Order: sequence, then C-alpha cells, then structure tokens
Amino acid sequence: MRPTLVAVAHGSRDPRAPHTVLALLERVRELRPALDVRLGHIELNRPLLADTLRDTAGAAVLVPLLLGRGTHVKRDLPAAAARAAHLRIQIAGPLGPHPLLVEALFERLLEAGWTPGTAVVLASAGSLDPDSAADTRRAAGLLSERLGGVPVVPAYASAAAPSVPDAVRALAARGYHRAAVASYFAAPGRFASASAAAATGPAAAPLGAHPALARLVLRRYDEAVARRAREPELATA
Repeated sequence: MRPTLVAVAHGSRDPRAPHTVLALLERVRELRPALDVRLGHIELNRPLLADTLRDTAGAAVLVPLLLGRGTHVKRDLPAAAARAAHLRIQIAGPLGPHPLLVEALFERLLEAGWTPGTAVVLASAGSLDPDSAADTRRAAGLLSERLGGVPVVPAYASAAAPSVPDAVRALAARGYHRAAVASYFAAPGRFASASAAAATGPAAAPLGAHPALARLVLRRYDEAVARRAREPELATA
C-alpha cells in the first residue's frame, strides 16, 4: 500500500483557514482517489498533527503546506515524526519555491485585477530562518519572470524585513505608485489580511485551493516516496 499522505497545515485563528485547507485536500483526493489523504495542524486547529499521526498506521509522508524552509519544516516536523515511533515516516519538502506556485500566484493576481506593468509586493509570513527568506526571494524572482520582468519585491508580515508597507513605500519611491500585493500564503489569516490592506493596487487572495497547489502537494508526496525507495540502494552503495 502507498504511504498515507498527511498534509501539515500551520493552523490559524481565522475561521476561513481550516475550510480552505479542507477544500485544497478535496482537490488532492480528486486527483488521486485511491490515496489516503489526511490533515494535521501544527497548532490552533484540529486535528492536531500528533493526533493524526496517532491514528495512522504503517507508513506516512508528511507534506508541509508551507511555502519555504523554516523552523516548522526543519525542527517541528522531524520532532513530530520522532514521537510517532509506530510509523515509518518520510518528510516531504515545503511547497515552495516552485513554478506551480508561481502559476497560482499569477492567476490570483489576474483575478484581483493586476495589469501588465504593475509592480508587485510578494507578501509572506516571514521567519528568522535565513533559508526561508532565501526561498521567498527565489519565488519573487520566478514571479517577476512570469509577469514579464516587472519588479516583484519580497516582503514579510513578521520576523523579517522589509515589511509589506515598507516594500510598498519603496516601490512608490521608484515611481511605482500603484503596487499590487501577491499573497504568498496557503490560506487566509491575520498576516494575509494585513498584507492585503497595505496594497495601493490590486490585492490578490491567498493561494487557497488553487488546482496548481493540489498538483504540487502530490508532486512533493511523490518526490518523498521516490526518495525513500532510493534510500536502501544508497545505504548499500
């Protein structure tokens, strides 16, 4: 049997967030009906990841619904896996950066009314981990390419600089007085709402249950399964 796919969401006090994640996982199930797909939250919402893992048997792949490397991916998920000693667990990479995310960001911007030539602030949660910021910068570069080379400035709702309002002001100083905000968040929440409020132009919705995101969840799952299959070969090489 294929390992269970356990999607790991951060959790939010925004009541829209759990519904958005569930809608995304329904898309994942539609793409792969035979796959056992479950949900666990790091905090704030049920089911918590520990409870999901407790009720899972055999093997599982944890797919973080997170957009870059950071404390949750590097520390919290391995710790949760270690506590679930009854399972054979593989941890997939974070969703971003990836071209499928860029396609979702692009379409969300179009839905919000973005027009060619409008500069963009890529708003993300932020982290003290430098790898997380590097991933966001990479995503901003990919999005700029997709938008025809217009400036895309990475910015953060917490923990890192520049803030989203500062990035909007910096673009205005460069002559871009109508800046769009691309929401580099998997689901609605306080950070996404605050970032959208700083826009002087269109403010895109979070990635949510975009079809490209569902395909990316399965791609990360498949990559982890393939990596696990290669591990015995590497051990005997």
